[in-house]
Amino acid sequence: MLDVNLLRNQPEVVVEGLAKRGYTLDLTEFLELDARRRALLAENEALKAERNRMNKEIPAMKKRGEDTTELMAQLKEMADRVKVMDEEQSQLDEKIRTFMLALPNLPAEDVQAGGKEANAVVKVFGEKPEWDFEPQNHVDLCTKLGLIDYERGVKMGGNGFWLYTGKGAILEWALLNYFIEMHLKDGYEFMLPPHILTYECGLTAGQFPKFEEDVYRLTEEGFHFLLPTAETALINLYRDEIMDDAMLPRKLFAYTPCYRREAGTYRASERGMIRGHQFNKIEMFQYTKPEDSTKALEELINKACALVEGLGLHYRLSKLAAGDCSASMATTYDIELWLPSMNEYKECSSVSNARDYQARRGNIRFRRAETKKIEYVHTLNGSGLATSRLMPAIVEQFQQGDGSIVVPEVLRKYTGFDVIK
Repeated sequence: MLDVNLLRNQPEVVVEGLAKRGYTLDLTEFLELDARRRALLAENEALKAERNRMNKEIPAMKKRGEDTTELMAQLKEMADRVKVMDEEQSQLDEKIRTFMLALPNLPAEDVQAGGKEANAVVKVFGEKPEWDFEPQNHVDLCTKLGLIDYERGVKMGGNGFWLYTGKGAILEWALLNYFIEMHLKDGYEFMLPPHILTYECGLTAGQFPKFEEDVYRLTEEGFHFLLPTAETALINLYRDEIMDDAMLPRKLFAYTPCYRREAGTYRASERGMIRGHQFNKIEMFQYTKPEDSTKALEELINKACALVEGLGLHYRLSKLAAGDCSASMATTYDIELWLPSMNEYKECSSVSNARDYQARRGNIRFRRAETKKIEYVHTLNGSGLATSRLMPAIVEQFQQGDGSIVVPEVLRKYTGFDVIK
């Protein structure tokens, strides 16, 4: 959620900032509602103060034997006016909150305007693999080597699901073990959050109300849903709390499956594991002081890149333009793996800084030790990493002429084998 004072006092900054996303904003109605609310609040508080003063006069008047009939009538009239104003103020509060919850985050100052076409590649690691044989795609390779059973996965869950089998399951778990070991080494705390969350979790993360239809909702009454990413859980760890200054930065990571409806049609090229309704992911997360979040973003980017580089995979790092960043994020960098069979790069990690946007939605604050001032924290997240794009990249980039797959060296202590054949 944006700072209401920014909308109130610098509306042009908000309008210009959101225009970088391609988001057209008219604040006329909001400013009118806000002005009416503030005027009503001042009037209501003055009336309540006068009512309290008059209430204190009644015992003294009765003690002096004076008639309080007229005063009581005035108080009754004032009570009715207060009730009407309270109801109007409640309605205004709800309209303003609904309006503000729908607004996306402001892009950071150094984020380019535009959509995907304005994304900028800032780093490339390794080179595209070349072979002296005809390379195969990951679907055929995984099927032939018994790593993934696509047909039975669909039989069990429907389109968009797959089944890890044998060495494929071992390789998948090896990836997760590798990520966990690296995060623990860097001093991050391991979390295993619930997979079923409440509506407030999605609201705080900034995924609701706009993307309510993109999650797997489980209940008709109330709103419980399967988490689409561990970020949705971790951002709610300190919802409605004031953190101690000494707790920051708070560095966490979590393992969860991620459940997404992925509504819409799949491209023919996105077979296998490129898009799915359930996939495994390790998620990194940080709570920081405002002045530390830029440094934290760099740390998360470097960590995610190091994980991919440790696997030896060719990738590129892209800084997303404003229109390609998710609604909650001020800045996002994507790590994109090269998929030879698709002749394109596919994202396997997004690292983002939400600044205070999510913290305002979840009322997550901290108290500065020096000044005792209470402020909103900044929140950041990054995939570290999602496996559903890594497995295809490993299989395709490290395939051999005989149809075997070389296992990345960092994974071998977890798999117990060097080659899959």
